[in-house]
Amino acid sequence: MSESKVYTLEEVAKHNTKDDCWLVIGGKVYNVTKFLDDHPGGDDVLLSSTAKDATDDFEDVGHSTTARAMMDEYLVGEIDAATIPTKVKYTPPKQPHYNQDKTPEFVIKILQFLVPLAILGLAVAVRIYTKSESA
Repeated sequence: MSESKVYTLEEVAKHNTKDDCWLVIGGKVYNVTKFLDDHPGGDDVLLSSTAKDATDDFEDVGHSTTARAMMDEYLVGEIDAATIPTKVKYTPPKQPHYNQDKTPEFVIKILQFLVPLAILGLAVAVRIYTKSESA
């Protein structure tokens, strides 16, 4: 087998139209232009995977062994792995516990107990006061 051509991602990214569509899958470069019309998922699926490493897109779908075997006829070369940007895992910034009104939590717990108790006491006082007035 002859040496396969090595492409940069920048070179492959130029092939991103219906008339000229190349994909990077598993470190290899495929010219899938002729396959666009026959792709079961439609040409938009393939076109949306251009100009990037489409390996995850390809693997996530779960292609059949037949589909994998078909790839060989579209192979045009390999990708220079150094030209593919490394994936950075997103980690959200650490945020302190947010207390909207800035009141200490123990004050809230005390108020949750005392406010209903005060309402109950007020209701009893009103009841006693109105009972003694009407007698």
